[in-house]
Amino acid sequence: MKRSTAVVITSISPPNNVLRSIAKGCRVNGIEYIVVGDRKSPADFRLDGCNYLSLAQQKELPLNFARLCPESHYSRKNIGYLWAMKAGHTIIVETDDDNIPYDAFWYKRHKELEARVIQLPGWFNAYSGFTKEYIWPRGFPLQFVQEGVAKQHSSLHDSVISPIQQGLADDNPDVDAVYRMLMPLPVKFEKNDDIFLSEGTWCPFNSQNTTWFKEAFPLMYLPSHCSFRMTDIWRSFVAQRVAWTCNWGVLFHSATVYQERNTHSLPGDFRDEVPGYLHNANMCNSLAKLNLKEGVDNVVGNIMECYRLLIREKYIGQEEMSLLTAWLEDVAVM
Repeated sequence: MKRSTAVVITSISPPNNVLRSIAKGCRVNGIEYIVVGDRKSPADFRLDGCNYLSLAQQKELPLNFARLCPESHYSRKNIGYLWAMKAGHTIIVETDDDNIPYDAFWYKRHKELEARVIQLPGWFNAYSGFTKEYIWPRGFPLQFVQEGVAKQHSSLHDSVISPIQQGLADDNPDVDAVYRMLMPLPVKFEKNDDIFLSEGTWCPFNSQNTTWFKEAFPLMYLPSHCSFRMTDIWRSFVAQRVAWTCNWGVLFHSATVYQERNTHSLPGDFRDEVPGYLHNANMCNSLAKLNLKEGVDNVVGNIMECYRLLIREKYIGQEEMSLLTAWLEDVAVM
């Protein structure tokens, strides 16, 4: 990776092994490292090679969104994205403070590459392209898990363009609470060719190891007025729907991090994931039916249309619109 890249994390932890490991990798590779703090973050956070944005500093930034974003919420990560855009970076890599990078995490990213192309309407479990284990990504509708695992992979390899790329995580991959309560972990994924999902093929992706190229930056928006466990998943559905209007697809690649998972309450995670278990499939059906305009020039308008739908169908609160508007205004002047 080059200096045009930034790595963005939000954390309330003091500098730990993961944060220090990423800081070292960023220093070695000449990458800006942005850590976004929150209300519970330590007041004396210091980490060499890290551009730390405290809550007080965030509120002083010339960003409309920073003044409106709720505290104690994962969506404050949006402020880190905006900071990276303002600094002129053309690639943003996001991860979390419990993901430890492999060497491959630091390899140069390419927007155009060869991949296995999946052209299957409906739901496809991208994890199944990298393991024979019975496993599915968080956000995958449970009613389609068996169908998604059983779908055969395309043998078609082609050159694709993907400004949104999801990397997997070994050991404690991003799975839902149902999986964690019923199935064994850890899981290590196989090294395999990348998978590219064509228009009409749905699979949730998360914010744990994701690369975004400049043209897709507006789609990074994490909503605030929804369940914490759904904010990045519902973002992924909006991003996929709008990406199709630009002839883009989402790409999944082999694990470039392994996770030493932070402490979680599985019953709490389950509770926060219930809106997804109940609504993800219907949400995507509704998004697919939207009459969106084609082309990169219409990305912003299409994002607004998607969120109007999510608000109208009461998946997300009405309060979201002012935050989204502020986000898009900030992105427009970067």
